[in-house]
Amino acid sequence: MGLALGHSRCKQPVAAQSIIKNAFGPSGIPDGLFLASKETSMIEITQVNASLDEAGDENACLIVGKRVAKRILRCKDSEIESIELHRKSIDARKKRDVHFILSFRVELTSPHLEREAVDSIAERDRSRVRAIEDDKPSFPSPVSDAPQERPVVVGAGCTGLFAALTLAEAGLKPLLIERGDPAFRRSQAIDLFLKERILDPESNIQFGLGGAGTFSDGKLNTGTKNPAHRLILETFVEAGAPRDILWDAKPHIGSDILPKVVTAISQRIEQLGGVVRYRTKLVDIRIDASGAITGIDVQSSQDAAYEPIETKHLILACGHSARDIFELLKDHNVALAQKTFAMGVRIEHPQRDIDRAQYGASAGHPALGAAPYKLVAHLPNGRSVFSFCMCPGGQVVAASSEPCHLCVNGASLNARDGRNANAALLVNVTPEDLPNDDPLAGIELQRACEAAAYRLGGSNWNAPAQLVGDFLAGRASKAPGKVKPTYPLGVTWTAIDEALPQHIVDSLRLGLPLLGKKLRGYDRPDAVLTGVETRSSSPVTVTRDRTCHAVSTPGLYPCGEGAGYAGGIMSAATDGIRCAEALIADL
Repeated sequence: MGLALGHSRCKQPVAAQSIIKNAFGPSGIPDGLFLASKETSMIEITQVNASLDEAGDENACLIVGKRVAKRILRCKDSEIESIELHRKSIDARKKRDVHFILSFRVELTSPHLEREAVDSIAERDRSRVRAIEDDKPSFPSPVSDAPQERPVVVGAGCTGLFAALTLAEAGLKPLLIERGDPAFRRSQAIDLFLKERILDPESNIQFGLGGAGTFSDGKLNTGTKNPAHRLILETFVEAGAPRDILWDAKPHIGSDILPKVVTAISQRIEQLGGVVRYRTKLVDIRIDASGAITGIDVQSSQDAAYEPIETKHLILACGHSARDIFELLKDHNVALAQKTFAMGVRIEHPQRDIDRAQYGASAGHPALGAAPYKLVAHLPNGRSVFSFCMCPGGQVVAASSEPCHLCVNGASLNARDGRNANAALLVNVTPEDLPNDDPLAGIELQRACEAAAYRLGGSNWNAPAQLVGDFLAGRASKAPGKVKPTYPLGVTWTAIDEALPQHIVDSLRLGLPLLGKKLRGYDRPDAVLTGVETRSSSPVTVTRDRTCHAVSTPGLYPCGEGAGYAGGIMSAATDGIRCAEALIADL
C-alpha cells in the first residue's frame, strides 16, 4: 500500500544588448571585462543534414557549413567573413539513417553582398535561409548614483549567482549569502556523507555554491525561448564550461566541470565589488509596519549570535529544498500558495540498451555519445507518468538534506560514460491531492515520503530499491538482476509502495508498460527503481506580481525554483537576471 494521502511567470526584457567576451581567463578565473558589441547582420542557414562521420566535432561541422554556405549563397571563400555553428541536433527518427541536423550563421564581407546573396537564393532553399540581426543581450551597464546600501541575494544556486552577477555588472556590489560551502569544500562534505554516512544539513547535494544543479548533471535543456539564454550559455563557457553547449540541442556541462564553472562566476561577482559569504544562513527577515523589507538576520554557525544586515532590497533565491525558509516566510505572513509538483523514483537501465533503442545500428558511434530519452504516458486514470532529469551514463545520487529523510537524484559527468542510464520517473501531485490548504502541505508530504524511504532502506542511508518486474507484480524484491544499482551508499531490496502516495504507485504501475511500448526494453523486469525522488520541483509558490515583487512584501523579490518560477538551470538563471533587473528598475 502506498503512503497514506488525504485529500506566473513575469517576463521582463533584458536591459541592454551586447555580447560577452574575455570575461574569464583560460583558467576559469575572471580577468577581463564584459565588452559591449555592435549589432551584426548575418544569414542563418538551417536544416543542413550531415552524416555521423562528417560532423563529429565543431571543426568538422564548420567544414560542412562552409561548403553548404558557398553553394546556397553562391559566394566565394574570400566573401565569407565568419561562420559559426549555431545548433546541432540528432535526427534518429529513422534508425537506418541516424544523422545530424545543423544550422549555421554566416557573415559576409559586406551588407551589400548579404542582400545580393539572400535575393539570389534558389527557390528550393528559401525556406531554410533568412537574414537576421545577431542582436545579443548583455548584462546591464553600471547604473548612475548607485546607493551605498548593498542589495542582498540569498542563495548561491544558478538563480542567485546570475541575480548577483547582474547586480554586480550594474555596479551595485551585492551581498550574496549562501548557507552551504564553496563548491570544492562542498564536494568534501558530500564525500564525507558517502564515506562515513555523516550528513551535513547545510552543505550537501542541495545546498552550497551552485545549488542542486551542480551535482545533478548540469543539463541546460529548456522548453522556452528567451533572449537571455545565449547570454547565460556564453557566461558558462567563459567560466570554463565546454563550448559545445553553445550549439548542442541538448547541452549539458557535467557534475565534474560545474564546480569550476560556478566558482569562476562567484569570483567574477567579487571582482566587481560584490561580497559572497558562505556558511551564512538566513534566520529571520525584518519587516516594517507597512510590510516592507527593512533587513535580515543571518547566522554564521549554529552557536553564533544573529547578525543584522540592513537592506531594502532582498532577492530570495533559496532553492526548492530550503524548507526552513518557507516556514520563516509563513511565520511573517508572506503570501504563499500551493503549487503542482511531482514525485516518484529513479529508474535505471543499461546505457547500451538505451543507445540501441534510440539509435539502432548506429549505437556506439563515437559522434553520438550516450543516448538520452524523454518519455510521457497519459493514463486512463487522467494522470500522466513522465521522465525527468534523464542522466545518460550517469548514476543515482544521495540527495538528502535533512537527517533521517532520504531522497535521491541523478547525475552524470561530462563524458557520460557510466554503465547505466537513469532518470526520474514521476507523477504530478496537485493541490487537490493534498490533505488541506496549508501552503506547506506539499512540503509535509515530501517529508513523509522521505522519512518512509529512510525507514525502508534500513535507517542507515541505504536507499529502498525494487526491480520493475517485482514492482509490477506487487511483490518485494530480494536481489538485483543484471542491472546493478548505482546509488553510492547501497540499496535495500524491498517494496517501495510504502514510501509514496497510492495515486503515484498506481500511476507508475499503469505507466511503465506503456513506456515500454514507446522505448523498447524500458519495462524490462530487472530495471531498477530507487526511491524516493521528491525534489524535482518546489511544492510552494511565493506569490509575486508581473514585475517580480512579492505581492505581500515590498522589497522582496521571490526568485527561481524555490519560489516556484523556474524548473532547471536555464530557467533559474533567466529568472535570476529578470529579478535583478526588476530590483535595478526600483532604485
